[in-house]
Parts: sequence; structure tokens; C-alpha cells
Amino acid sequence: MQPAGAVPSPPDGGPSGPTPTGSSQTGSSPSGAGPSGAGASGAGASGAGASGGGQVGRAAAGWWGGVPGEASPVLAAAAVAALEAYAAATARHGRAALEAVVADGADGTPTMRIDVLVEDAVLSALAPYGVNVLTEETGWVDNGSARTLVLDPVDGSANAAAGVPLSAFSAAVAEDGVFTEALTVWLDTGRSWWAAAGVPSPLRTTGRRALAGAAVSLLRPHPANPGAAAAWWEVVRRAARVRILSTSCLEGALVAQGATDAFADAATDTHRLVDIAASVVLAEAAGGAVRDVFGRPVELDTDLTRRWSGIVAATPDLADELAEVLRQAYEDQPPVP
Repeated sequence: MQPAGAVPSPPDGGPSGPTPTGSSQTGSSPSGAGPSGAGASGAGASGAGASGGGQVGRAAAGWWGGVPGEASPVLAAAAVAALEAYAAATARHGRAALEAVVADGADGTPTMRIDVLVEDAVLSALAPYGVNVLTEETGWVDNGSARTLVLDPVDGSANAAAGVPLSAFSAAVAEDGVFTEALTVWLDTGRSWWAAAGVPSPLRTTGRRALAGAAVSLLRPHPANPGAAAAWWEVVRRAARVRILSTSCLEGALVAQGATDAFADAATDTHRLVDIAASVVLAEAAGGAVRDVFGRPVELDTDLTRRWSGIVAATPDLADELAEVLRQAYEDQPPVP
């Protein structure tokens, strides 16, 4: 029998995964425990890892310090590998090396060196588990499993390469095509958000139901796209506060935590499944909702060229209003001749 809180071995008897450092069963942090996660041995302050002084979970606040003990072994292994690889990459390489484009990703967009360094480590950690993987750079890895891990090892790559401390590891588990569990980890602090379908969650959104007066995070505006620009400004006009963090997975997690009311792509079709899959589980567990501006279902699809204009909101009412406002503003803008 595994001791309480330990991560079981992979199903094939391979090496055991890392022991998560946080647990929602522990309540609030002890005196002196801040939001920065516990560092893996040698990883410093860049996140939670397999060893070192564990940061106790902050369940009452809806987030954990480090990888929560409730996370499934495959999610825990992937997250700890990402934290350790991110810490190593940012310690060893400067900005120019980290942001250098070294390949094209599976979706056809440029891949930075930091993406490769972290994703390679995550895929190595996942190998013993035999799950299918859909990831930003490599794409679809079919291992013939009913279980698929949809993940973005470094969401906010430009932030990460530049030293802006706003990037995240994010992953969702799909069982026979249905998203059942998700984990997002802020790579620079180790703060994490976890939820599983059917499991009571400490995550709670703000409960806001209307856009007027809301705090909303948005992707950056696209002035060259008149419809998207009009949609962006319409939300800015109605909301009370607007933020641009440039890390969709982290922004979705903050909606689930109740730190902000909503996050949206203002009709630019920027989101891939890896950008919003985790939010489907996190937001719904917290009372929120995920939508697409144009009404397309957010569902498992191994084609990374498929795009969405994702919305993560505190309530279904707010999600639906945002979708309507963005879509209407987009469609009302006459096309460029």
C-alpha cells in the first residue's frame, strides 16, 4: 500500500513519479509560507518539485503551493518535470537563447528553445505511463490508450523567455474523449490549480453574471483585423478593468480561483485546444463556464491547426454575454475592401 500522499508507480511498474508537495487537505499555509512554491532540489524559487521543503497547500484560497497530492500520477509527473526543466532552462540560458526559434510546432507556429527544453523533459517523464499525448510542439503522440493528456508545457513562452514571470504549465486528462481532470501550475511561483470532474473543489469563481463592471483579461488587440479590434474595444468599453497577461492558461486558472471575472480571446481565433482544455475542467468545477465566441464546442481533437476564440467566465451567464458581445461587434464591423 502506498503511504498517504505518495504518487503510485506507473501502471507498467516503471519508476515512481515525484511526490507532490501540496494538498488541499491541509488548509491554509503555515506562518511565513508565501505564494512561491517549493523548489525541487537545485531548482531554487522557480517552482515546486519532487524534493525540498514542501509548500503547504492553500485550499481555502482555491490554489495550492506545489503539485497537489490529489493530482493523478501522470499529471503530477508531467508538472514536476516541467517545473524542473523550466528552472534549469532559465538558470542556464539568457533571453536570446531561450527565445531563439529552433523549429516549427505541430500547429505551424514558431517554436522557441524554451518550449523544446521543457516539452522534451515532460515527454520523457510521461513515457512510462503509456498515455496518449497532445502537446503544443510535438503534436499528437498516439500510444493506443483510452487516456489522453492535452498539455502546454510552457504557456506564455514569450514571457518566459523575456524573464517576465507570467507563464504556466497546463494539462487536462481526457478519458475516452471527455475531459476529467486538469492541473495548471504557475512556473515562476509553483502556485497551482487542480480539479477533477465529480470531486468537490475549493475553487470558486467570483460569481459575476454581467459584463458591466467586470474585471476581464483579454488577449492583445489585433488592429489589422477590424472585426476583432472592434470586438476587443467593445469589451473594454463595458468592463471596469482590463488586463493583458499573455498567458491564457494562467488567466483561465485565475478565473476559476475567483481572482478575476473572465478571460477571452476577442474573436481572433488564437486559441488551440492546449490553451483552453484545462480551463474546461477548472472553470466548471468552480461554477464557471467555457465558451467559444462563435459557438464551436471545445472538445478533444488531435488537429492542432483547429482554433477557437475561447472564453472562460465566472458564470454561464457571463460567458454567454461575452460571446454575444464579441460576436456581434465582430460581425457588425464592415470588412476591409
